[in-house]
Amino acid sequence: MRRRHTTTRLLAIAALALPLILPATPAAAAATAPPRQLSDVIPAPVETRPDAHNAFRISPLTVIRTTPGSAAAWHVGRQLAETMRPATGHPLPVLPVRSTPLPEIALLIGGADDRIGQQGYQLDVTRRGVTIRANTPAGLFAGTQTLRQLLPAEIEAPHRQPTTWTVPGGRIVDYPRFAYRGAMLDLARHFHTVDEITAYVDLLSQYKINYLHLHLTDDQGWRIQVDSWPRLTTVGGGPGTGVDGTGPGYLTKADYKAVVAYAAARHITIIPEIDMPGHTNAAQSTYPELNCDGVAPPPRTDIAVGYSSLCINDELTYRFVEDVIRELAAITPGPFLHIGGDEAHATTDEDYRTFMNRVLPLVAKYGKRASGWNEIMQADPPTDVVAQFWGTGTTNADLAEAAARGNKVIMSPANKSYLDMKYDATTRLGLRWAGLIEVSDAYGWDPATRVTGVGENAILGVEAPLWSETLRSLDDIEYMAFPRLPAIAELGWSTAVSHDWESFRTRLGEQAPRWRLQQVNFYPSPQVPWL
Repeated sequence: MRRRHTTTRLLAIAALALPLILPATPAAAAATAPPRQLSDVIPAPVETRPDAHNAFRISPLTVIRTTPGSAAAWHVGRQLAETMRPATGHPLPVLPVRSTPLPEIALLIGGADDRIGQQGYQLDVTRRGVTIRANTPAGLFAGTQTLRQLLPAEIEAPHRQPTTWTVPGGRIVDYPRFAYRGAMLDLARHFHTVDEITAYVDLLSQYKINYLHLHLTDDQGWRIQVDSWPRLTTVGGGPGTGVDGTGPGYLTKADYKAVVAYAAARHITIIPEIDMPGHTNAAQSTYPELNCDGVAPPPRTDIAVGYSSLCINDELTYRFVEDVIRELAAITPGPFLHIGGDEAHATTDEDYRTFMNRVLPLVAKYGKRASGWNEIMQADPPTDVVAQFWGTGTTNADLAEAAARGNKVIMSPANKSYLDMKYDATTRLGLRWAGLIEVSDAYGWDPATRVTGVGENAILGVEAPLWSETLRSLDDIEYMAFPRLPAIAELGWSTAVSHDWESFRTRLGEQAPRWRLQQVNFYPSPQVPWL
C-alpha cells in the first residue's frame, strides 16, 4: 500500500512540477525538424513497420517510465535521460512505475516479440509515446541507441532552450545476427589512457558493439599491473616503451576495473589479451629469467614481429604465466581471456603445442574461456576455445577442422576489418601490409562465407581490431575507426539479406552531423554522400 502511495505521489509531482520549472518555449524552438525514418539507423534493423500517422513528440511533460523493481531498467532510463536532457531542455524524470497519465518513453522488461532473444528489442512509437521492450537490460540499452538515432542529430549537442523533438511512428523488431560484435584497441604499441578508452567505449556503444578486446602486452610494452611481477609495468610499460619509444604508460588494477565498470554500464564486456608465447619481448627484456639463457634482450620499439618467445621448457615460464592469468582473471568479470598465440615464429611447432597444452588449462582453472588468434587451432585445443581469424585469405585448414570439431570463430580478416590499415595511399596514419581498406571494403564481405568450411553456425561474431603502431591520440583512434567501424558493426548485427551497400552508404552519410556535434574526428570518405 505504501508503494502505491509513493507511485501516486511521484506521478503527481511530475505532472504538476514540470510545467512550472520550465520556461515558456519560444515559437522558434517549438518548430520540429522533419522526422526521420525507422530504417535510417545503423546497424540496419531486422524489421521496420512505419506508421506516418503515429509520430510522437517529446515535450516538456514527457517522462521516462521503467519497469518497477528493475534497477537495471531504471539505470538504462537514467542514461537515456542524461543523453537527452541537455539537447531537449526537458527534465525527463525517470519513474519506475506501472503507468502514467503523461506522454512517456517506456523502457520495459518482457512482453516483446518472441524473436528478440537476449540482446534484441521491440520499439513501438505511437502518438501516446515510445515503448521499448526487451528481455534483458542489454536489449533495452540497444533499443535506446536506436531511439537516439531516430531523433535529429542535434540530440548530440546541448541547446539553450527547450525543444520539441519528433520520433517517427511505427514498430521496429530487432535482434543481432551474431552474439559477439567486437572491437579491439591496442594499448601495447602505444598506450591509451583511461579517458581515451572510455571515450571509445561511448562511441562503440552507439552501434551495438558489445565486446571491447584490449591488447595489453606485446614486444613494445606491457600495459597491465601484475603484482607478482611488478617491474612489468614500471619498466616494461615505463618511459621509452611503445613504437618509437613514444607510447609509455600502463593501467593499474584500479584503472582496469574502472574501464571494466564503465564499459559494463554500457553493456560492453572487456576482454583482456596477454599475447604469448611470442610477442613477449617487453616481459623478457624486463625479467632476464624469462629467457632460456637468462640474458635479457634489449627493449624493442620497432614494429618487427616474430622474433620473441618465452622459454617453453622452463617451469618458471608457467609460474609466470599462471601468475598473470590468475591476477587478470580476478579483475575480469567477463567470460573470456585472450592468450594471443599469433606470429610465434621463434617457437617450434612442437614447443607451441607444448605451451598451449600447459596454458589453456590455466585459463580454465581460473574460470575463464580461452580465446586466441587463429594460430591457436594448430594445437587442437578443446572445443570451448575460440579462434579469432585474422588472415587475409579465404582458406585455412586448421580453422576449418576446428569449426568441424565445434570450436567457435570470431571473424577479423585483416584485409577487411583491420581499422589500422590505410584508407588509400595518401592516408597519413596506418599501415598497408594487409591492403588499403576503404569503407566499401570494410562493408563488402560476409563473415559466414569468408573462409571455406567455416559457416554461419561456426561464427560467434565479428571484431574490428585497431592496432596502434601509428596512433598517438584519441583523434587518431577516431579517424581510423570512423566510418569503418559502423560497417563492421552492421555486419555483426544485421541480417545477411539486409546487406546493401547503397542503403548503408546513405545511412552512413546521415551520421556525419552527429559525429560533428560529438566532435568525432572521422575520415570523410569520398565513397559516402555526407550530409
